Amino acid sequence: MNDTGSVNGVPRLLVRAEGAALLAIAALLYAKAGESWWLFAVLFLAPDLSFAGYLGGPRLGAIVYNGAHTLIVPAALGMAGLLLANTLVIALALIWAAHIGFDRMLGYGLKYAAGFAFTHLGRIGRNA
Repeated sequence: MNDTGSVNGVPRLLVRAEGAALLAIAALLYAKAGESWWLFAVLFLAPDLSFAGYLGGPRLGAIVYNGAHTLIVPAALGMAGLLLANTLVIALALIWAAHIGFDRMLGYGLKYAAGFAFTHLGRIGRNA
């Protein structure tokens, strides 16, 4: 495709750069929160447990995966942590946001019901 519809053009690079920025900011804020880096390491890939939703088919898989890979819930969790002055809750939200940033940086997008390889950032995998 050309730049008007390309999955390799400037918009994709911008989304990847945003992902890298989100990862960096979330990790920096996590460091400031003072929670254990072991907790970060153990939970960093936890949102990927949502892959299990694909056991119920591509439609359910996309719904479950997308629910775990949008910033809506970690943002709300972070706000709750701030309102409750609970650094653990804030730390959990930051780990989750860092994971989402990492995924976007690598080019993994939200999924369509057509299957795991169909994302809002274009197709992924060997057949992309």
